[in-house]
Amino acid sequence: METTADTPEALDARLEEIGAGSWRTQALYVAARLNLADLLAGGPRTSEELAREAGGDGGGAHAPSLRRLLRALTTLEIVRERDDGSFELLPLGALLRSDVPGSRRAWALLVGGMQWQTWGHLLESVRTGRSARLLLQGTEGFEHLERDPEQAAVFNQAMVDLTRRVAPAVLRAYDFSSFGRIVDVGGGYGELLSAILAAHAGARGVLFDLEHAIEGGRRLLETAGVADRCEFLVGSFFESIPAGADAYVLKSIVHDWNDERAGVLLSACRRATTPGAKLLLVERIMPERLGASATDQVVARSDLNMLVSLGARERTEAEFASLLASAGFRLTRVVPATLGFHVLEAVPA
Repeated sequence: METTADTPEALDARLEEIGAGSWRTQALYVAARLNLADLLAGGPRTSEELAREAGGDGGGAHAPSLRRLLRALTTLEIVRERDDGSFELLPLGALLRSDVPGSRRAWALLVGGMQWQTWGHLLESVRTGRSARLLLQGTEGFEHLERDPEQAAVFNQAMVDLTRRVAPAVLRAYDFSSFGRIVDVGGGYGELLSAILAAHAGARGVLFDLEHAIEGGRRLLETAGVADRCEFLVGSFFESIPAGADAYVLKSIVHDWNDERAGVLLSACRRATTPGAKLLLVERIMPERLGASATDQVVARSDLNMLVSLGARERTEAEFASLLASAGFRLTRVVPATLGFHVLEAVPA
């Protein structure tokens, strides 16, 4: 029996919604770029008032066009248009504020800005297996962040915002209490390390990343009150990793690299890891077969993002086990956390 959801009209409408989804990404990006949520935090404003102050850089906006954007944002429940023609911020839109816990403003800037440029070249990535960044710029990885402080700040803050959603569940799922010294490898601003140190007063940490992340990490851990128990070291995890820790934590790092580069990274971890120490990967795990659930869509989206951005991939549990084994580790446990993330525990083989 044909259901309403299976009629030709319904299927056509559903496909059109999928295909036209780019407008949502850009509407959120422009709202974030113009600081609309911050400007509306104090109460309703008209589009003319917002246009004069939009952007935070004196650039402003074209009032009639801004009103059209705001009206579009009402359909996404970001703002609401009042009877007097002004607009007020709704709870969903409040997540685009820059000054609230759980802010997603940096993420909106990332997906609508830096990542937007690469997604348009997915066809080339699917045809070649190479990242759009390599095709467009001749380089891949994160070297470009060293040359562009503004993009580096957006990227690192977006990673903080995403990690902040996951960190509490990771700490509930996995017991870090036995570790005295923890190295956060490629930890960015150190949001996960900060949460671990805050929860375990006897632990000490090392935040290890490239130069573009370290000062922001120092500020974040100082704000959290744990910087006095942390070292801040600059370096490349492809070359060497600080030795002598009880645990090496890599959150959303291995998925950034193809098997060859991930193998180099994990081999560097293996050289630093002494008997009794543990390697902890916090990653999404790709199901052996994907369905149509929201969780599966998220991991599929992330997998394609890794391809088009970095020529990399999300991996199944078996693929992680094989990759770890090739670098001299043995996968001992896989602990579910939240939002598709797991803690993969490995020890020297």
